[in-house]
Amino acid sequence: MGLISFLKEKFSKKKDNEKADAEVYSKGMEKSRQNFSNKLSSLSKKYKKVNQEYFEELEEILIESDVGVNLALKVIEEVLEKSKKQKITDSEEINELLIETLFEGYMDKGDSPTDIVFQEEGPTVLLVVGVNGVGKTTTIAKIAHRYLGMGKKVMLVAADTFRAGATEQLQIWADRLSISLVKGSQNADPASVAYDGVKKAKQENVDLVIVDTAGRLQNKQNLMDELSKIRRVMSKEINDAPHETFLIIDATTGQNGVMQAKAFAEVTKLTGVVITKMDGTSKGGIILAIRDELGTPVRFIGLGEKMEDLKEFDIDSYLYGLCVGK
Repeated sequence: MGLISFLKEKFSKKKDNEKADAEVYSKGMEKSRQNFSNKLSSLSKKYKKVNQEYFEELEEILIESDVGVNLALKVIEEVLEKSKKQKITDSEEINELLIETLFEGYMDKGDSPTDIVFQEEGPTVLLVVGVNGVGKTTTIAKIAHRYLGMGKKVMLVAADTFRAGATEQLQIWADRLSISLVKGSQNADPASVAYDGVKKAKQENVDLVIVDTAGRLQNKQNLMDELSKIRRVMSKEINDAPHETFLIIDATTGQNGVMQAKAFAEVTKLTGVVITKMDGTSKGGIILAIRDELGTPVRFIGLGEKMEDLKEFDIDSYLYGLCVGK
């Protein structure tokens, strides 16, 4: 059974609550599916039997979907090699082989948890990084909402003291969610605010502390120094803090998002990526590009504006939404 057939069968057998999640993926990936899956279908109708021109157009489809040039070239080479070995010339079978190769490439980077693994004792600290405008504040609120729904006690820390309005935005979300926010004055030392936050979290037996940071990339050395200091002061209060560092990437920025991911990976150790605004882009391949370039797993994916539209990333659901959907 091919991967597409497997996905169709798998999702047809899901329970009602699981189908709801699949539908969120399907709806959120609609624009990307139209750009990717529909183009594959058109290509297979154009070429019943594959040739060099077919593979060149297939490569263009991958690049236009923001899979990235390097990964696109590598995948096409693998598909070409597999098709020769298996003596496949039918274009629809080649398309299926392409999807399987993309899946294998993602999984070859290693399996990893998507949900946050909580510490057995004391607060679990999540540090959130990312440039301004990617939906960082809203994503923090969605993550908080998710774990509040699981019965966890959550606290926010506004360590982005640089951008005017950052603390105010976080305060609005904290009020809506009825949770505490630790903040300092504008232009206060971010590390000092982070330290105050984790200290208070310990005192109040908080389960999850989410620390927002400034989204500056103009000077990598300054950013590195700032994040290093934040990590250092937090670890004095809570061992091994932060336990998670998530990078927020806006899917609509395409390859710029991949470049941002590389830049942040150079200055701090990332444990995961959160992709926002996937429903607003037709180029869903960015997830595969980031995984290929960094090896860092995508942990969550934003598939809509509602709080419940932030989902754990699942490669099967992603491929189903990208290639099958409704």
